[in-house]
Amino acid sequence: MAVQRILLIQGHPEATRRHLCHLLEDAYASGALSAGYEVRHVNVATLDFPLLRSQEAWEHGELPPALSAAQADIAWAQHLVLFFPLWLGDMPAMLKGFLEQLARPGFAFEAEGDNPFGRKGLTGRSARVVVTMGMPALLYRWYFRAHSVKSLERNILGFVGIAPVHETLIGRVDRLGDAGVGEWQAKLRKLGSRAQ
Repeated sequence: MAVQRILLIQGHPEATRRHLCHLLEDAYASGALSAGYEVRHVNVATLDFPLLRSQEAWEHGELPPALSAAQADIAWAQHLVLFFPLWLGDMPAMLKGFLEQLARPGFAFEAEGDNPFGRKGLTGRSARVVVTMGMPALLYRWYFRAHSVKSLERNILGFVGIAPVHETLIGRVDRLGDAGVGEWQAKLRKLGSRAQ
């Protein structure tokens, strides 16, 4: 099935200022819209929701009202793009909390026979993960084995059936300068134009 509907999930937790993640999201959206794709956005920093604190709340609690539109957007989308900065070697806590709230039984997966996780609820969708970081991207990829991105791909996105998942790792962001930012914007615009 060819991708027509793209959801961009902005995971930078600061809502008061724009960062490189926002510029990259804008570039991807520009490319996708120019190619005729439908695009929706979710900005996690603007959403008000609690963190999950128990298995009981995750399995049987209600989805916070502030997240119902985001869950509907994920159900609508055929391709997801997540943007976030690497903080302490992982995604920001707010984005993790957002994903935990959304990946609930009955939406992200359903029981099948004796297996409570038997049927993945979000199959048929692909994703790209765009991560900015202060360290060199090669160091993160090869020395640290991109552990947090791999965990996101395997234990969250793959767990609910989203595949394939591709990644764009952007390192040394404090040294990019205007020219470097422009080059990455051009790359993301091209990816958007291809819904990749």
